[in-house]
Amino acid sequence: MKLQVKIDDQTFEVEIEDLSSRPIMVNVQGEVVEVWPEETASPTAAAAPAATQAPVPSALAPVRVSPPPAAAAAANSSSAVLAPLPGTIVGITVREGQTIKRGEELLTLEAMKMKNSIRAGRDGNIGTIHVKVGDQVRHNQILLEYAD
Repeated sequence: MKLQVKIDDQTFEVEIEDLSSRPIMVNVQGEVVEVWPEETASPTAAAAPAATQAPVPSALAPVRVSPPPAAAAAANSSSAVLAPLPGTIVGITVREGQTIKRGEELLTLEAMKMKNSIRAGRDGNIGTIHVKVGDQVRHNQILLEYAD
């Protein structure tokens, strides 16, 4: 499914692959994004009259972005996890030396009042964590590196 998304004065080309797969692969202007949807419970009918109740979409907050080719050349993407967007580190769920599996949450990055779960793109061992809670990070900044 191809979409054009307009944010402020900027329009983005977005292509969404199979919605039933996990993660959902999304191509935003040539940059691949993995979306890990989390289902949310919809409010009960008693919470609001049916005439005024709007449908509640599923939360799509957890996101991990693969680096564009230029960033991959600067930092080996197989051994480094890069910031998918600028923001503030609000949580670190792993420690150096820890063994992790693909899809496991590594960090939480807050950007534009939304918390984004940064997840492991592969199995491995955490080597060096380059950030701490409260740090402001830039787009494509190295957050952590795998030991292997």
